[in-house]
Amino acid sequence: MNLQKIKSIAIVCTFLICFVSHFIYTIFPNFLTSIFFPVNESIWEHIKMMVSSIFIWQIVEYFLLNKYNIKFNNFSYSAFIMCLISIPIFLIIYFPVYLCAGNNFILNIMCLFITIYFVNVIGYFILNKSQIKLDKVGIIGMLILFIVFVFFTYFPPKCKIFEDPVSNSYGILIK
Repeated sequence: MNLQKIKSIAIVCTFLICFVSHFIYTIFPNFLTSIFFPVNESIWEHIKMMVSSIFIWQIVEYFLLNKYNIKFNNFSYSAFIMCLISIPIFLIIYFPVYLCAGNNFILNIMCLFITIYFVNVIGYFILNKSQIKLDKVGIIGMLILFIVFVFFTYFPPKCKIFEDPVSNSYGILIK
């Protein structure tokens, strides 16, 4: 097992985690699950699902890298950059597809898969770089990223990316 093989597995597993995580808040609706999993069908909440799935796989990947004694550097920084960069990559791919084809499930899934592929390639290169001592930045960055997700889940701006097209509402619906 080597880093390239782990990253290949990461692409598939992260993609599969996205499918499972899509329904977690629906099954277990509470504050903790609202931080990491989509609370509605908005684009923003699906971005949160993708980022959380990348983050969850990064935890698994850390243990796999150690189990197989695979040399790596900058792990926390790599995880943060992968999560952060997935947002603009997804939007850059998704919006032109959405404008041309509308809300198409198959095309949306393809956009997700392409994004996961690209962020894992980026993560591979960061893990292979010599130590750059930015792991604290990665940890702090991840905390800030999830704080932003909490804020926009509970206090979303009234714009298209935050609108749930199913209920025509924004953010979390408190019952």
